[in-house]
Amino acid sequence: MTKQMITRRTVVGSLAGLAGAAVVSGKEAAAQTSPAPKVGAQQWDVVVIGAGVFGSWTAWKLLKQGKKVLLVDAWGPSNSRASSAGESRLTRTEYGGDEIYTRFAWESLPDWIALSKKAELPVFHPVGALYIYQKEQDTLAASMALNKKLGAPMHRIERAELLKNYPQLGLDGIRFGVLQPTMGAIMARRGVQMVVKEFVAEGGTYKQLAIQPPKPGAALDAITSTSGETVRAKQFIFACGPWLPKLFPEVIGTKIVPTRQEIFFFSPDAGDIRFDPPQLPAWVDADEPGVPYGFPSLETRGFKLAIDAHGPRVDPDTNDRIISAEGLKQVRAYMARRFPGVSKRPLSESRVCQYENSDNGDFIIDKHPKWDNVLLVGGGSGHGFKHGPAVGRYVSELAVGKLAKVEARFALSSHKYQG
Repeated sequence: MTKQMITRRTVVGSLAGLAGAAVVSGKEAAAQTSPAPKVGAQQWDVVVIGAGVFGSWTAWKLLKQGKKVLLVDAWGPSNSRASSAGESRLTRTEYGGDEIYTRFAWESLPDWIALSKKAELPVFHPVGALYIYQKEQDTLAASMALNKKLGAPMHRIERAELLKNYPQLGLDGIRFGVLQPTMGAIMARRGVQMVVKEFVAEGGTYKQLAIQPPKPGAALDAITSTSGETVRAKQFIFACGPWLPKLFPEVIGTKIVPTRQEIFFFSPDAGDIRFDPPQLPAWVDADEPGVPYGFPSLETRGFKLAIDAHGPRVDPDTNDRIISAEGLKQVRAYMARRFPGVSKRPLSESRVCQYENSDNGDFIIDKHPKWDNVLLVGGGSGHGFKHGPAVGRYVSELAVGKLAKVEARFALSSHKYQG
């Protein structure tokens, strides 16, 4: 297959072309007609392996710091196997008073909004985020205080107001809610592809390249692709999501475990706008077993529902992406109680993706124990997507030495192997 090259001029075209491109370089002249150079012929400041949400934002942030950056991915930005793929992700700052993730989410939101303004279609939909509770929460006061300090709007809604504002919502057992009106949905696939597009347009280089596990040794100055191409760099950042354990079995092992997660879309009745924004925000049923969550019908895609509980372990390379009859039965039973208006409506779409879970839900962002020039980034654990810009900034600052040490909660030593 002839390798396709996308220059600064052509990169402003279709996002679909980006995902399948073999080589993308922002430094090539628009009129260049010669064959694409092999990236192994160059010495890079940093090579980022993995063009998901963590890797793409890291590459872009490093580029802005003046680094010569190569971003590679085995299948393409936000491909169908990636944890960063799919339709939508919730952005929120309700983290029970956990300052790290509250701040990361809040600091990331302006970058998502700015990216959305550049895109032909929205990356961010400010539909709001609603949490519903069956009981009082010990951590909620701390969360609301922290959000107030940061300037993130967040207010409590009593049951009577919930009934008035959201009549399509069954409130059996619900005592109150909390609304974040400035939060909402990030379009996952579109967002990641847009980050890579901007990275390339500003001078970064992207190449579709599958990487072999690095060989043991005293140092790592090069990586090798499955096709035999050698890529040399001063630093390497592996942001490979559920593939990190395969690349680093001794270091990561089961500190990251991919799990199977099923996503469902349902079609409301014709003309029924109760499940469209702004009538319905994104939502989280915080006290319900499994923590169901979902979205209104974004861009007419359908009412989305998923269960946050971790599914069975899977291999991201061999996992068939077909939903189970049991999973569909479970969500229909839940909807009959909480969203009766769509509980019997047709399943319009479905998706099987994966989480990449750490033992405690904290990210893994740390140096390789033997190679000082290698950073390992992963463990999004089903809540990492919204944090992409903040993670990219954090990792880039680690890489260039602006941060003196790794946050303790992100350190490899803080994570246990999962049995």
